Amino acid sequence: MSDKQDLVLVDHDAGITRVTLNRPDALNALSMALRVAIVETFTRLAKDEATEVVILTGAGRAFTAGLDLKELGGERTSGDGTSAVTDRDMSRALLEFGKPIIGAVNGYAITGGFELALMCDILIASPHARFADTHARVGVVPGWGLSQRLPRLIGISRAKELSLTGNYLTAEKAYEWGLVNRVVPADELLPTCEALARDILSTEPITRSTIKRIMDEGWSTSLGEGLDIEHQASRAHGKAEVTPEKVAARRKLIQERGRDQA
Repeated sequence: MSDKQDLVLVDHDAGITRVTLNRPDALNALSMALRVAIVETFTRLAKDEATEVVILTGAGRAFTAGLDLKELGGERTSGDGTSAVTDRDMSRALLEFGKPIIGAVNGYAITGGFELALMCDILIASPHARFADTHARVGVVPGWGLSQRLPRLIGISRAKELSLTGNYLTAEKAYEWGLVNRVVPADELLPTCEALARDILSTEPITRSTIKRIMDEGWSTSLGEGLDIEHQASRAHGKAEVTPEKVAARRKLIQERGRDQA
């Protein structure tokens, strides 16, 4: 089933929802209207019980080229009837989404688009993917978390190289540096992400949600604080969800899956 909007395409399929940024002629530049559409889409999907995993991608040659510089520079208006979003609204909508987001990076992910990619839980790239942080060239300081997330993912020296030069990073180098999980042929990008989403869906939902939550919470704290978060969550989950009957049933499924993957 496809739910089409002007700026975002939303397709649902058995627990997997594909969200496609749909301004291909503008390389999916993040106009005010598109940012509003992203916020509204993820806010709505967060409450949608049929959506368990999201695949986020872009139409055409780009994931997204970042903020619409023509709009930012006054060459293009933001459009009538479009409510404003703050710098934090889009970031908050994805971070508070609470369900796994797989970024299918099909092409350019530049500056604000790079930041949007970094809001995803898992990144899979096609060979056409290109990453760049041009904040220092445009004269804008990051506001969606790039300066904090990127160093934690690839190391501060590599992050400084990218952000202080504005140079492009290829998909292959992004994989080498640990930014993306894998690089697959362009025609296999979405099928690979869908297969990964199905693997995620095959896990126990409450446990999966808890693990994602404590990973996200712990990532922004010290190791000691993170271990406390995990310990508290493990104890609470064990009391509510770990029974001999449930463990026995899951053990059988794990064994069957192991035989299939051997």
